Amino acid sequence: MKRILIVLVAILAVACGQRLRDGEYTLTVLSTNDTHGSFFDSTYAGGGIKRSLYAVNHYVDSVRAEQGRENVLLIDAGDCLQGDEATYYFNFVDTVSTHVFSRMVDYMDYDAVAVGNHDIETGHGVYDRVAKDLRKAGIPMLAGNYLRDSDGKPYFPLYATVRKAGLKIAVLGYGNANIKGWLPEALWKGMHFESIVQVIQADVDAVRAKEHPDVVVVAMHTATGKGDGSVLEAEAMDAFNSVKGVDFILCGHDHRPYVEARDSSALLNSGSHCRNVAEGIMQFKVEGGRIVSKAFETKLIPVKAEMADPAMREHFHDDYLAVKAFTMAEVGTLDVTVRTREAFAGMSPYIGLIHTLSLEATGADIAFAAPLSYNKVIEAGPIIFDDLFIFYPYENQLYVINMTGEEIVRYLEFSYDMWINTVKSADEHVLKIVNREDPRTMQKGWSFTGRTYNFSSAGGINYTVDVTKPLGERVKITTMADGTPFAAARTYKVAISSYRASGGGGHLQAAGVDTGNIDSRVVDRYPEVRSILYDYIKENGSVELERISDPAVIGSWSFVPENIAAPSIERDMKLIFGEK
Repeated sequence: MKRILIVLVAILAVACGQRLRDGEYTLTVLSTNDTHGSFFDSTYAGGGIKRSLYAVNHYVDSVRAEQGRENVLLIDAGDCLQGDEATYYFNFVDTVSTHVFSRMVDYMDYDAVAVGNHDIETGHGVYDRVAKDLRKAGIPMLAGNYLRDSDGKPYFPLYATVRKAGLKIAVLGYGNANIKGWLPEALWKGMHFESIVQVIQADVDAVRAKEHPDVVVVAMHTATGKGDGSVLEAEAMDAFNSVKGVDFILCGHDHRPYVEARDSSALLNSGSHCRNVAEGIMQFKVEGGRIVSKAFETKLIPVKAEMADPAMREHFHDDYLAVKAFTMAEVGTLDVTVRTREAFAGMSPYIGLIHTLSLEATGADIAFAAPLSYNKVIEAGPIIFDDLFIFYPYENQLYVINMTGEEIVRYLEFSYDMWINTVKSADEHVLKIVNREDPRTMQKGWSFTGRTYNFSSAGGINYTVDVTKPLGERVKITTMADGTPFAAARTYKVAISSYRASGGGGHLQAAGVDTGNIDSRVVDRYPEVRSILYDYIKENGSVELERISDPAVIGSWSFVPENIAAPSIERDMKLIFGEK
């Protein structure tokens, strides 16, 4: 009789749409983002260890063992296919094998992956291949706001449904909406992009109406932001403050770890490069087959490099060896030790090399370049392919565009305003630095207030930057590198990265250049800067200080007056980087 009653209750529950058993349950959401190729735990040169997906997997497995695999959701919020020698190798060298990223997220049993802007930076040939690989593995690659030009439908899926903790979970994904501001059209041809906050509520409502999920999770590759709706690339807090019917928002892009739990939802941003795993826990109660209460908890879990999963390391060991062999190949020699941080104090061999190859490869009159590696050292001696990632870590192409002399001055004024203060004496900080906890590394100390990859200087001209003058009066260009006059009204051919030409950093916009119509100014397009650098070294056999510092080619620039700028900058550099 009791058994018959149980069956009747079950039948009634199904008839009434009751899918959940009454009780108290826990759903754990684990999030990564901005791994930027941190796949392997071993460096390719020097024998060091680093945080990696191996160590992330060790933690994920420990949570699954404790909570039950069926109660843990694992999602990545984008920017995985760029940033490391491993990504470069499987993006552009070994294009036949299934991409190592696809195989790793399959091995780790990720439930979904959102698309990041640096994933799009790799080009259609890479991200289309990876999306296909992941689709075969049953792992959706999501970006519902990246729409096809042909029919207005999502280029990547908007959402997928998964089952965890007895729940039906809808996972929606979005990419950063500011793609056109950074990347040339060739990389995203056939797509256009919508602001996340403008579409997310309608999307959530539509998915809820169609799928009737118990829980909704949104993975978006956009920065946390301030929640004031002012920054297109930082929409997570905007969505967190406004969208209804979402339980978890997972974000990234800014490399700044942040978690927050509220009464009805949680926000997770793990930071970057496998430094942390962001963890969200939802305790929920079911009565009458429906969730009647939820409570959220969030935390950041520091990842320990030494806790790498040995089984995963062994599984992908051959992939690591293939990448290592490629990156350890010698390409030439260097006759001077290069320290990238020297670029923040003035002219340096590091930026001198980028200016030299940009000018010589293109025949441009002027070149712009910024330090893309913060504090790295390449010792004099043999150069291996691995070193080229220090010189130039991104897959930016090199463009030549037309700019007037007046626009060039405005460009430089904007750049140096992110870099330096206006001072009256050597006792003040010339460099724009502050003593604070770094929001990316969580370490306290002196650091630049601005993003150093925007500290763009010029090659091909002679100029000074007066640290005692305000914005608009600092930069004085005297002559071209060859001694001929520089004219504000003249049009010059300028070598510039595709990132900057697309509007990255805002330099060209500040100069008065319409980056939305940049094609009207483009004179020529060249391959990726790193490829040009590789060809330059292979052709010349060596990188010689005399050649990459030739004032007849790259000109010269300096901070003035020297009696104020030099001692202040020297002191500031010691505050940031120490005495060495």
